[in-house]
Amino acid sequence: MPFKLAVPSVVAGSLLLALVATSALAAPKAARAPYGVSKSGEAVEVFTLTNDHGVTARVLSYGGIIDQIQVPDRKGKAANVVLSLPTLAAYEANGAFNSVVGRFANRIAGGGFTLDGVRYDLPSNPKGVAMHGGPKGFGARVWRGETFAKAGAAGVTLSYVSADGENGYPGTLKTQITYTLTDRDELRIDYQAATDKPTILNLTNHTYFNLAGEGVVYDHDLQILASRWTPTDDNQIPTGEIVSVDGTPFDLRQPARIGDRVVSTHPQMLLAKGYDHNFVLDKPAGDPLPVAVRLHDPKSGRRMEVRTSEPGVQVYTGNHLNGGVIGATGTLRQSAGVAFETEHFPDSPNKPNFPSTVLRPGEVWRSTTAFRFSVDPR
Repeated sequence: MPFKLAVPSVVAGSLLLALVATSALAAPKAARAPYGVSKSGEAVEVFTLTNDHGVTARVLSYGGIIDQIQVPDRKGKAANVVLSLPTLAAYEANGAFNSVVGRFANRIAGGGFTLDGVRYDLPSNPKGVAMHGGPKGFGARVWRGETFAKAGAAGVTLSYVSADGENGYPGTLKTQITYTLTDRDELRIDYQAATDKPTILNLTNHTYFNLAGEGVVYDHDLQILASRWTPTDDNQIPTGEIVSVDGTPFDLRQPARIGDRVVSTHPQMLLAKGYDHNFVLDKPAGDPLPVAVRLHDPKSGRRMEVRTSEPGVQVYTGNHLNGGVIGATGTLRQSAGVAFETEHFPDSPNKPNFPSTVLRPGEVWRSTTAFRFSVDPR
């Protein structure tokens, strides 16, 4: 099936940031520059997207990594609100840090899956868990990038062809991911893929956010618009149950301070050492891109709203950041950032009651997630 690039239209975004430097507003633009050479000898580029308020996002062709998002606070002072690593080598050494995750985000149990009666074994850990698409997954590949700029938006489309059998997954998969920075202070990610054989697919982005720019996120207020969640077993594989958040620390339907929740003695919080769980999002009828997450840093005034077409979001509070990773602003420890992996549910191929992740020839898989930034007026 022919598979052509379709640059998505810009969706109207959030409120404009209230405090932004007013001098010399420029049209949105996308620039590209060399970033280094990967361990495999491939040239890596960095794409810098700037909107007409001076908000900036940097995306790498290596892994589709979001390296920076510069956003002003309520005083107009900009800061990078994602956890960055200082070098390409650091990103290569740290797995899915801020990158695209695929072919299958999150976890698959039992060492693989069966599709149409055929068993596919995947590279797995000693417990039989395949994680984030396997070794040298999408976050460790160099993608081809094409920039664009138009009225109200600038962006880059990254393309990668995953060979049939790569990391055990069937089908040649042609994938395109478009990052668009709009003049409404929204970074939108549009995913598109097609296959020549039946396969499974679950793509996401694993960026860590800290709206303060540095320090801890435990003082951030978090809201997840989900009435249900999926408990896990001791290997953090969903049991298949979909249960109510009522009476649990997973009830974030009203904003709550993150630090007040991660100290819970709930068995699931103790198992994961914080949040590392899939929330089943409430999906209002008629809204193709409903709000999934709201995050607020009271000190800086920065706010972020996550909208997605996906049915779930894995919330991860960096529980395994133990000081072994050095970020651009210093040593990274638990509480340094929080990730929102908008996606289908973990282990969906082995859970018939979960939404399907099967992609077949002749179909085009599409998914959208948007991060919208604003500041409160206080």
